[in-house]
Amino acid sequence: MSNKIIEVQNIKVNITNIEDNDYICISDFTKIKEGKSTSDDIIRNWLRNRITLEFLGTWESIYNPNFNSVEFDGFRKNAGLHTFTLSVTEWCEKTNAIGIYSKRGKYGGTYAHKDIAFEFASAISPVFKLYLIKEFERLKQLENQNREWDIKRILTKNNYLIHTDAIKNYILPDNDFYKNKEWLKYAEEADILNVIIFKTTAKKWRELNADLAKNSNVRDYATINELTVLSNLESHNAELIKEGKNKEERFEILNAIAKYQLDVLNNAENIKLLGNGNNKE
Repeated sequence: MSNKIIEVQNIKVNITNIEDNDYICISDFTKIKEGKSTSDDIIRNWLRNRITLEFLGTWESIYNPNFNSVEFDGFRKNAGLHTFTLSVTEWCEKTNAIGIYSKRGKYGGTYAHKDIAFEFASAISPVFKLYLIKEFERLKQLENQNREWDIKRILTKNNYLIHTDAIKNYILPDNDFYKNKEWLKYAEEADILNVIIFKTTAKKWRELNADLAKNSNVRDYATINELTVLSNLESHNAELIKEGKNKEERFEILNAIAKYQLDVLNNAENIKLLGNGNNKE
């Protein structure tokens, strides 16, 4: 479970993620309302509305196999009556609802699945709802960008461990010899792959990209295809090291592998883009 905060019309709105589903704190929405009504009162009044219950019941029927429709029918029959009241806790306990819930403590309040949260926002303010959707979409776009970056880095890290382990075990068995130069030996081996994929060494790239190099390196600017092939090359290089191949032999072998794999991936990508272009027509 992770928590994030977005700002909507100067109101901080908490968002939590449960099993890949976003739940938004609708208690935060009520801060836009002026008056003496508490957050719980506003939500309770919204819940007692027949249209609200119809929406909640339909949502639960679609996404919740354990939804208690019998209890729901009872609530629906009484909805709208002056004597009818309903809290979030009562709704959840009686119907086994999963679309909305209340929590205490840090980040406490009433949380609702984004579908339900947007519906509640309509009752609070249509304008607020529009800004909420805009900020939520901006957050998801940012998360997707970060996720793509993480995938890029993960592709290289795991196989890099295999790569560096092979260097320690097969190239430099004399630990005393390379104790103070371990980083240099790794950099040289990594640069074999850097030159094959990026046509430059890490040092040369840093010299040419001083501003970028402060917080990143050449691999951070690679394409998905390049990092995929780089990941494969690290595994191949580890095996070639075990076989006793020298740097020159490994460079030629790995260079041929990289060229073939990049051609395959780039051609497949071009075919996909061409297909998408035809579909648009």
